[in-house]
Amino acid sequence: MDRVCAVIVTYNRKELLRECLQAVLSQTRPPDHVLVVDNASTDGTREMLREEFPQVEVLALPENQGGAGGFHEGMKKAYEEGCDWIWVMDDDAFPERDALEVLLAFKDRAEILVPVLKASDGSVSGVGYWRGGRYVGAKLDPVFESFLHVELFPFVGPLIHRKVILDIGLPRKEFFIWFDDYEYALRARKKGKITLCVPRSVIKHQSGESRVVSFFGKPRLRPLHPPWKIYYATRNRGWAVFRTDYVEPRLQSIVAYLVDTLRSCLGDLLFERDWWARIAFRCRGIWDALLGRLGKRYP
Repeated sequence: MDRVCAVIVTYNRKELLRECLQAVLSQTRPPDHVLVVDNASTDGTREMLREEFPQVEVLALPENQGGAGGFHEGMKKAYEEGCDWIWVMDDDAFPERDALEVLLAFKDRAEILVPVLKASDGSVSGVGYWRGGRYVGAKLDPVFESFLHVELFPFVGPLIHRKVILDIGLPRKEFFIWFDDYEYALRARKKGKITLCVPRSVIKHQSGESRVVSFFGKPRLRPLHPPWKIYYATRNRGWAVFRTDYVEPRLQSIVAYLVDTLRSCLGDLLFERDWWARIAFRCRGIWDALLGRLGKRYP
């Protein structure tokens, strides 16, 4: 039987991690091994794991390496330990009881199997395509579709076969946070890897906090991210479109990136009090992407 390792990356969110682990360990087909990658938490995460989840292995990183670094180290360890499949997620992912079992039912069809993400309002999302140089979400119907071919997925519940790591490597830890999952998916696409979304496999997952703004009378959602995080979103996507040969079509991807960044700057100017800081971080992200500067730079 294929050996499955769940890799969960966490940082200072022990309450969410507890709920995530309870969901993972109570699966109808539980993973054979659970590895928690702790990004140097300071909120008592390691003590909680030791007391409440002694059956879970903990990879304690000496410093916060971000989501990208955590996934890199966790997937590397699971691969080196000989696991056949690696089930990857953040600590705010809560799989429904049969999520893993449903994914494994399609293990002979593809080397990457992904669930859908379900919000509190019942809407599903989480997978899509690279079209015209940017992400386009897939239209999902968990009731009627058994599976569909997709290209992009977040690191919230994908089930990845060890052959993928053998062929394309690990996530780029130098990204620190953001776009590490899409970059990994684009690498897999370039190598001809098949990615299937299985809509009946569901993970409850809430997007980050946001606020509603009005633009010409139409409501729009603005994510509540600190300015420094915007730097990584801008830099990492820019690095991928400027400096790789697998983000295709390349010219369209570059144009879409620059247009999207300009629109984001205009949104900052119109709706954010700290617009100057946000625009400055976006400009630094573009510059470092052009120069190929990666790694943790903020906060």
